[in-house]
Amino acid sequence: MDVLTAEQRSRCMAAIKGKNTRPEIAVRSMLDTMRVRYEVHRSDLPGKPDIVLPRRKKAIFVHGCFWHVHRCRYGRVKPAANWRFWRDKRDNNRERDKRNRRALARADWEVFTVWECCTKRPKNLVASLAKFLAA
Repeated sequence: MDVLTAEQRSRCMAAIKGKNTRPEIAVRSMLDTMRVRYEVHRSDLPGKPDIVLPRRKKAIFVHGCFWHVHRCRYGRVKPAANWRFWRDKRDNNRERDKRNRRALARADWEVFTVWECCTKRPKNLVASLAKFLAA
């Protein structure tokens, strides 16, 4: 049973941003610290990657664990209210992510996905980003 009314839940969900989220800003801050030049939300690339390094042909997606069904505890949450809608929405997000990754790979772009839960361990994430950028 949901503790919020339908109207309250709708307002909460509508307030969730798709761009410039806290995890995305954290990753950009790490890249700034590493002195890496990047662009954001390039609409000419499949999936509008959150962060693009055009000279290196590398793209970074910053995914929310719930929305893109990560294997962590945040991504395994299954909403009780309106569960069919959320299952379908999240499954469609995963399929779209796969299509975008494939399209970028066909265009010779390297893709790295940063999960929201990984931003909670900055040292590990900085090491992963450095490895991705060095490759």
